[in-house]
Amino acid sequence: MKFYWIVILGIGIVSEACAQITDPKATKVWEPEPRVVKVGNSNSAAPSDAISLFDGTNMDAWQHEDGSPVNWKLEDGMMTVVDGAGGIFTKEAFGDCQLHIEWRAPIVIEGEGQDRGNSGVFLQNKYEVQILDSYQNRTYSNGQAGSIYKQHIPLVNAMRPPEEWQTYDIIFQAPKFNADGIKVASGYLTVLHNGVLIQNHAEIKGTTEDIGLPKNPAHGDGPIQLQDHSNPVSYRNIWIRKL
Repeated sequence: MKFYWIVILGIGIVSEACAQITDPKATKVWEPEPRVVKVGNSNSAAPSDAISLFDGTNMDAWQHEDGSPVNWKLEDGMMTVVDGAGGIFTKEAFGDCQLHIEWRAPIVIEGEGQDRGNSGVFLQNKYEVQILDSYQNRTYSNGQAGSIYKQHIPLVNAMRPPEEWQTYDIIFQAPKFNADGIKVASGYLTVLHNGVLIQNHAEIKGTTEDIGLPKNPAHGDGPIQLQDHSNPVSYRNIWIRKL
């Protein structure tokens, strides 16, 4: 009984303190002041604090897995997967981030399902947001464009036709591991496809495996990977903000 009286008394004190605040200035917070970031002229333009990963002029921010220069096609302000060249990886490693990426499926439609316009963007080289021509092209739902591969189905299919450019805006919160290598906090992904929310703070269950269940190896920051899945998918205007 004594415990309940203590709780009630505590609530009463808090309520009384709140009731005594009558000046709106008492709850205004002035410090710290958010820094100013200059935004671009469009939703796809990089803000002033972004790191440009690809602006259409060179592929200097990228390399193949073995560290060799990128052997993809660079033409007309875009880079295009060359079958067999292998995926490409940012030279810099990233943790929590906001990633903007524009991509286009091959204009000449070939194949169906997973064989049509397949690629992928991997956060920390472990967690894939699927890239696929899912315009009037049925495949398994947790493998279509915008899926967190084999983990989360996109809320909607926001695909434009393959001759048009697609945009992903990805907010990534990386998983956290303690000194013993045990995961202590899950990672999360929020994805907008062509301005439409398709993944809403979706929990990452682990690595996005094609075969088998997700794994959770301890790791720190890692590179962004763009996948070579044998289809000539093109990319342009890629930038990232560290969070």
